[in-house]
Parts: sequence; C-alpha cells; structure tokens
Amino acid sequence: MRHGNKGVILDRKKAPRELMLRNLASSVLIYEKVKTTSAKAKAVKPLVEKIITIAKKGDLSARRQLIQILPQKMAIKKAMEVLGAKYKDKKGGYTRIIKLGDRKGDGAEVVQLELV
Repeated sequence: MRHGNKGVILDRKKAPRELMLRNLASSVLIYEKVKTTSAKAKAVKPLVEKIITIAKKGDLSARRQLIQILPQKMAIKKAMEVLGAKYKDKKGGYTRIIKLGDRKGDGAEVVQLELV
C-alpha cells in the first residue's frame, strides 16, 4: 500500500523520471512557460519552486547546488541572474498552472505551467 507516499511515479523508472523532471524544470526556467500534461506539471512544480528559492540566495553555494540539479547551463544562468532578482521580495508561489483542455491523440489533460 502507498500510504503516506507523496512522490509521483509517472510510469517511469527512477533515473529517467528524475532526469525528465529536471529537464522540464530547466525548460520552465528558460522559456518561463511550458505546455505539458497535468501530472507532469504537478510533479515538477515543487522542483521549480525550490530551484528559484535556491537562486534567490545568489551566492556561490547556491550556484553549485543548481549545477547539481539542472542539466542546462543557460537555465542556471537565468535562474541566478534574472529570476533570483525578479523574485527577491516574494516568499513563494512562483508558478501557476493553467488548464488548456484535452490532447487530441490520447485525451490527456494539457496544461500550461508558467512563472508568475
């Protein structure tokens, strides 16, 4: 039984799932909005929030933490320089999920995950 287990599996093994979520988080940081499925958006939202909170510190330790999490250098640079300064006074709630409807092929619920 899965009592108390909050993690989402997304029908993938651990390593591919984590890399997919890290890549999706990088895309959200670079483009500031991404269209994806509802389940993936809900799974990646806490990761994006944590990344922006780390980037707000703006020191070398924060940059090294982001290097461990994010695979793209451009996402790290934008998080540290642009987004860290943009959300400096905000305590949280950096992202929002907007429902767009169902995907034509398989009927999956498509949403837009964007930075506020």
